[in-house]
Amino acid sequence: MTLLNTFRQDDIKDRLAGKSVLVTGGTGSFGKQFVRTVLEMGTVSRLIVFSRDEQKHFDMMRDFNDQKYPAIRYFLGDVRDLERLQMAFRGVDIVIHAAAQKHVPLAEYNPTECLRTNVWGAENVVRAALDNGVEAVMALSTDKAVSPVNLYGASKLAAEKVFVAANNLSGQGKTRFGAVRYGNVVGSKGSVVPFFRSLIAQNADHLPITDARMTRFWITLQQGVNFVLSSLCRMRGGEIFIPKIPSMKMTELARTMAPDLPQKMVGIRPGEKLHEVMVNEEEARTTVELADRYVIHPMLSYWSEAESEGTPVPEGFRYASDTNDWWLSEPELLGMISQMEL
Repeated sequence: MTLLNTFRQDDIKDRLAGKSVLVTGGTGSFGKQFVRTVLEMGTVSRLIVFSRDEQKHFDMMRDFNDQKYPAIRYFLGDVRDLERLQMAFRGVDIVIHAAAQKHVPLAEYNPTECLRTNVWGAENVVRAALDNGVEAVMALSTDKAVSPVNLYGASKLAAEKVFVAANNLSGQGKTRFGAVRYGNVVGSKGSVVPFFRSLIAQNADHLPITDARMTRFWITLQQGVNFVLSSLCRMRGGEIFIPKIPSMKMTELARTMAPDLPQKMVGIRPGEKLHEVMVNEEEARTTVELADRYVIHPMLSYWSEAESEGTPVPEGFRYASDTNDWWLSEPELLGMISQMEL
């Protein structure tokens, strides 16, 4: 099975040619991979890294400096600050919104902080984009937004609703909004793979597993970037794009990474699910299937359904990590891990 097999780099190059692109959360794991990918294409006029972390900006400037990459710009700011976003979005054509607070237990303990970034920050991005006539905004979401049981997932569901509904606010204006929704990223900071790798390096005597039944969807950083860019090319306004990606049991992931280490069951953390869902039965009513992805159409269409591509999914369709028909093999997982940043 091939992942994201309709990604065509020439299409992306054409879409970005001469454009001014801004990525919020640009110094994070996704942001850095996105910046690297877009700069190597060499067609953007400006690529603006928007982030609140001064040290991460400083560190990133060593790898991506304006002498080597004249298109790069660094803009300190927080998505909670509407006025700063208004300034940053001047002259911007495309926004990729990756800024988020995403740690489930921390969100449970600090709910208002999570909401300020993930929900009010999303609203600020919408306002700044509309006020500055931005052409397209693509927001990053998560499988945890589907039938959420934790605040992080609920905040990302709310953010999805904000971005889809923003197409109503745009009206006949040119700004269009969409979102991508995908699963666990193998190489992102704070995910389980770097955590297990760290424990293995420290000669731990076991790997902790929350529940032996747990499954998750998996994708690499580069695959996530490719998916965002290819979805940007397809977006007409209001869609949520979901990639077809493999699942794996957490016990199998641990065994693949450390076949000789025992596993210790430690119990599910607050707000955690046994399995993740990326399309539920209710969403299936407006979902179509393409070769490498599912697309949830907005309940209120902002374009003619005659223009739509894809095949409607069956009634009652559910895309979940435990009933997925694509399971990650050991060699595939090791190949994904090998792509992680050292």
